[in-house]
Amino acid sequence: MRVPWSIAGISAGALLVGAAWATVIRRPEPLLLGALPPVVLPGVERSGGATTVTDPGRNAFGRAPMNMPRSRWPDFYAGKGVFDRDWSEAGRGPVLVGPLFSASSCMTCHVKDGRGQPPASPSEAPVSLVFQLSAPEGAGPHPLYGGQLDAHALEGHVPEGHVRVEFEETRGTFATGEPYSLVRPRYQFQGLVHGPLGDGAPVSARVSPVNFGLGLLEALPEAAILARADPEDRDHDGISGRANQVLDVETGATRLGRFGWKANQPTLRQQVAHALLADMGLTTTLYPLEQGRDAPGAPEVTPDDLEQLMIYMRLVAVPKRRDWEAPEVQRGHAVFRAIGCAACHIDTPQETGTVEGFDEVSGQVLYTYTDLLLHDLGEDLADGRPDGLATGQEWRTPPLWGIGLVEVVNKHTRFLHDGRARNLEEAVLWHGGEAAPAQARYVRLPREDRAALLAFLKSL
Repeated sequence: MRVPWSIAGISAGALLVGAAWATVIRRPEPLLLGALPPVVLPGVERSGGATTVTDPGRNAFGRAPMNMPRSRWPDFYAGKGVFDRDWSEAGRGPVLVGPLFSASSCMTCHVKDGRGQPPASPSEAPVSLVFQLSAPEGAGPHPLYGGQLDAHALEGHVPEGHVRVEFEETRGTFATGEPYSLVRPRYQFQGLVHGPLGDGAPVSARVSPVNFGLGLLEALPEAAILARADPEDRDHDGISGRANQVLDVETGATRLGRFGWKANQPTLRQQVAHALLADMGLTTTLYPLEQGRDAPGAPEVTPDDLEQLMIYMRLVAVPKRRDWEAPEVQRGHAVFRAIGCAACHIDTPQETGTVEGFDEVSGQVLYTYTDLLLHDLGEDLADGRPDGLATGQEWRTPPLWGIGLVEVVNKHTRFLHDGRARNLEEAVLWHGGEAAPAQARYVRLPREDRAALLAFLKSL
C-alpha cells in the first residue's frame, strides 16, 4: 500500500534516541478546498438518458428501459429467461454446461443483474469470483488449466481445483488524524489436479460486474472514446488513458476494446459469448470449441437463444440517481472534480450514436462516469496479467453509474476488480499509479469533504 504520509528527514527535526536517529512521521497538511463552483449539468439525474428507470429498490438493476415499446417486452423477457436458465438441468434435454465450469447460469454470478463479491470468510468457496490464468511467461492461456480455473465439474469429472481467499489488514491515517484500514487479498490454490500453476504464472481474480447499461456503452461512438486517449500524456496532467485494441473474432479485425475489466472485448456480443464459454463451458457460433476438444460440434447455445440473450443484455436499464440536488451531494460532486477523480471517471455528458434495431439506446445523453480507457493504477492493484494491449497494471475505468445501489440490490459493498474494497472509501484509497495524486488529495481532505464525496458516489 502506498503510505499516505511522508517521513521527514533528519534535518527537519528527527529525534535522537541513544546513538540512533529515529525519524518523525508527519502527516500532510489538510487540504482545504474552500468554496467550489457548483456543478450544473442538464439531466444529470438520468444517467441512462431516456432509458433510465426510477427504481431505488432490490430490483433496480434488472429493469427494462423506460423508452422500450410494449411490443418489445416478449423479446426482452425471453432473453431474461436465457439469462436465468440453469444449464446444468436435464429437463430441457442433455446437460450442456461444462463438463468443467465456474457457474451453471448467468444469474449465479450476476445476482439480480448486479455485482459479485469475494467470499465472506476463508471457509467459504468463491461463487461470483473467478480466477483467470495465463502461462508462466505471461503469454496465452495456462498450459495445464487454460484461461480460467474451473472449480465445478459434472458427475464423472473432477474440478480443476479450489481457492481459499484470505485477507490481511494494513492501516493508514488521514491528514486530519482519523485512522483507516485496507485489506489485501491472499489466494491459496488447493487440490490442483494437474499440478502447481508454476512460478510466475499470472493469476487475476475478477468479480462479476453489473449488467445494466451495456448496450448504451456499446452505442458510444468509437471516435469519441479515442479522442480522450492520451497515451503520451501530451497535456502533462499525469493521466495517460490508452485504448485497448483487441481481436473481433467474428470479423478477424482488430477493434477498440470496451468491455471487461481490462477492456479486452470489442463488442457486447463477444463479451457475452466469451463469458458463456469461459464461465460455463457453453459453446456458441463465436466460440465453437470447448477446452480439451479438437473439433467443434453444434453450438450448445443456439443462435436463437444467443440473439434473445443479446436483446436482454443490450436493454437492461440504468437506474436513476437519488438525492442529486442535496447540498452535501452537490458539494461532493464539486470535490470529485476538484481532486481529480473526473479525469478518468468523466462526469460530462456523452451521447450515443444510432444502433440499428435498437432505438432505445440510440441518441441518448448519458452520464457514465467512465472514459472506457486503460489506466495504470499502480503496483498495489496490479495483477501482472497482460490482456491485449493492457499491461499487468492497467485497468479499464469502470462506469460509476448505479454504484450507490449495490448495497441495496446485492446486499454488500465490495468494490474494485477483485472485491477487496469493503466500501466506496476503501475503493478510493486503493487507487495508485495515475490516480495516486487524486488519492493523496482525498487523504488530505477534511472529514466533511470526504463525507460529501462519498455521498455523491452513493447518489449515482
